[in-house]
Amino acid sequence: MAELHVALEVNGEPREMDVEPRRLLVQVLREELGLTGTHVGCDTSQCGACTVHVDGRAVKSCTMLAAQADGTSVTTIEGMAQSESQLHPLQNAFWEKHGLQCGFCTPGMIMTAADLLARNRDPSDDEIRHAIEGNICRCTGYHNIVVAVREAARVMREGAAAPVTA
Repeated sequence: MAELHVALEVNGEPREMDVEPRRLLVQVLREELGLTGTHVGCDTSQCGACTVHVDGRAVKSCTMLAAQADGTSVTTIEGMAQSESQLHPLQNAFWEKHGLQCGFCTPGMIMTAADLLARNRDPSDDEIRHAIEGNICRCTGYHNIVVAVREAARVMREGAAAPVTA
């Protein structure tokens, strides 16, 4: 099968590679680039564990071909931290407010919540629940996830800047 040349920016770094036309973005991120924070849960776009940002919007990377990402800017969970020593406010809030247990859904939840907070700095609990409804968590019951997103929104409104994803 002929390969396609793909050039994209991943977590602020230009990347180029040749990929099979049927190769999924999640596969390239995990297997070619070693960004294993993006999880593969269902392969059918049901669970949201593979959520990343493409040009600043949340996308389930198991439903996007790598070739479709050509020319885009992709941010994964690894690109969310403000520095090696400072977590993104969402990452910190999930930790402080116990918004995770096993952690499998957490990267996708955080990426989805970051998309919400980029568009709505002060979402209600119902708006948070609606935003994350495409992400499945089998451990927490969602309450602490909502609390964590609400806390991150508060921290971000009070001045902790989130990194620009697009």
